[in-house]
Amino acid sequence: MAAAMVWWPRFLLLLCLTCKTNTFYVPGVAPINFHQNDPVEIKAVKLTSSRTQLPYEYYSLPFCQPKKITYKAENLGEVLRGDRIVNTPFQVLMNSEKKCEVLCGQSSKPVTLTVEQSRLVAERITEDYYVHLIADNLPVATRLELYSNNRDSDDKKKEKDVQFEHGYRLGFTDVNKIYLHNHLSFILYYHREDMEEDQEHTYRVVRFEVIPQSIRLEDLKTDEKSSCILPEGTNSSPQEIDPTKENQLYFTYSVHWEESDIKWASRWDTYLTMSDVQIHWFSIINSVVVVFFLSGILSMIIIRTLRKDIANYNKEDDIEDTMEESGWKLVHGDVFRPPQYPMILSSLLGSGIQLFCMILIVIFVAMLGMLSPSSRGALMTTACFLFMFMGVFGGFSAGRLYRTLKGHRWKKGAFCTATLYPGVVFGICFVLNCFIWGKHSSGAVPFPTMVALLCMWFGISLPLVYLGYYFGFRKQPYDNPVRTNQIPRQIPEQRWYMNRFVGILMAGILPFGAMFIELFFIFSAIWENQFYYLFGFLFLVFIILVVSCSQISIVMVYFQLCAEDYRWWWRNFLVSGGSAFYVLVYAIFYFVNKLDIVEFIPSLLYFGYTALMVLSFWLLTGTIGFYAAYMFVRKIYAAVKID
Repeated sequence: MAAAMVWWPRFLLLLCLTCKTNTFYVPGVAPINFHQNDPVEIKAVKLTSSRTQLPYEYYSLPFCQPKKITYKAENLGEVLRGDRIVNTPFQVLMNSEKKCEVLCGQSSKPVTLTVEQSRLVAERITEDYYVHLIADNLPVATRLELYSNNRDSDDKKKEKDVQFEHGYRLGFTDVNKIYLHNHLSFILYYHREDMEEDQEHTYRVVRFEVIPQSIRLEDLKTDEKSSCILPEGTNSSPQEIDPTKENQLYFTYSVHWEESDIKWASRWDTYLTMSDVQIHWFSIINSVVVVFFLSGILSMIIIRTLRKDIANYNKEDDIEDTMEESGWKLVHGDVFRPPQYPMILSSLLGSGIQLFCMILIVIFVAMLGMLSPSSRGALMTTACFLFMFMGVFGGFSAGRLYRTLKGHRWKKGAFCTATLYPGVVFGICFVLNCFIWGKHSSGAVPFPTMVALLCMWFGISLPLVYLGYYFGFRKQPYDNPVRTNQIPRQIPEQRWYMNRFVGILMAGILPFGAMFIELFFIFSAIWENQFYYLFGFLFLVFIILVVSCSQISIVMVYFQLCAEDYRWWWRNFLVSGGSAFYVLVYAIFYFVNKLDIVEFIPSLLYFGYTALMVLSFWLLTGTIGFYAAYMFVRKIYAAVKID
């Protein structure tokens, strides 16, 4: 507790500064106004590739550097994402055109890449790396114009479909030759703000595009003023990079400005609609209708059957004394018998409550637009802080459940709750981080950041879990409606469909069907460097997931009790999280069919982080199903007359 008192003031100050500067940002509130010829700074974020899943710093490659390299102060989320925002030597002025400028070196002396540098550049190009730049906090995008035949027209006129790609390709390969994009044509769009006649016009950047080109050294004409003349038409050849020798080339760029009707508050719409929205809408609505329909059917069946059972059990008939009881009432003396390893069960459920509260708040706040992608790292930073704060609720629920299960060692139980799930997450992340360190990737969490996370874990989360566990353990345990017999009854032989693994397969289909479409977009955002900002859909899917997990858990525990198997505590927790098994299967399918990962370390990173996602999803859905089943069991046994 003393450690918590020391960390609280510093943490609150850090949180306030983070919220003020980086974390909570509503689009359209804080625009930056530019005047004519004001400098618009171009910054670099990182290099990414969906094939390697290893981000690198911008200057890990021999790009042109400014006189002084300055890195931006980053929040926790940016560090965990591998962002290393740094300044670049691009000189861009508001509404000022540049036809062609040599970026570095002298016009008479091109840049020379050593053999080692050439080999590294060639390797990054073959690994399909993208370069990510930002201007006024807008990420650069590459315009892709796709042509498709119009089937409604007799002459099959080709229609142009414009799409955007996040970042730009470092280069390309053709017939075993490697070419570098050494010329960047920036296209920046601005919105002119309405001003009074005697005031100077102000501009706001609303879009940032780039057209990467590869131009051979011999085809580029330069002069003494660091200006250049681009070749016309198809008279130029691309700049080849030979990894076996030194290469000479120019890094050049041009700037073009265009006026746009897009408002500053809507400037992110282009980046947030890079996927097919119509398919997304259709899939979500279809999933909602199917899940609600199936949930309604299951609810009608279970309620109708229960009413009949309770009515039969409560009949006051003389013949009842001579009839043998059967069904779920028969196990009333054992249904609340404490399970094995109650401390571990309550600890896992406490972590599940902690995850549930964190995810619910994050999705709700993001749905309100307060965790926009324009605030980089805000989502992950908020999630980490909220998980630590929610430790008090996780500890409270775990402590009360542990006392209900006749537990006595509350201090050990609190420590288990605070360290079991976070310890597994930290252990896996530390092992993966060691491999990332070995690759010198910017995705590796720096050692000071790792120490800070440990201090926050043991200085904030651990004391809060202990505090919640203490009050939860002191509170009265849950009131079970029937007494537990001293001698456990024998469990009859179960049918094949009551097998635990079969139950996991059966119970996991419905919740997974509620969210597998959304899972595709989330996987694309994580593994293919795309934006995800449809939190309204995600909130709706989360609510449906909670409803479906609860109802399928109630159905499964009802079937189990009717089979006179009262060992439902652990089984229900495992079966309710059965949709995590389908998430794992889908992750393997996504890896095989959607990604082009062939190396060992990227594959290890994918399955390592996927294992953490599956574990967290299992805890979340298992906790939801467990508490729904627990309330259901208490309700039905309180409704029957038991002598």
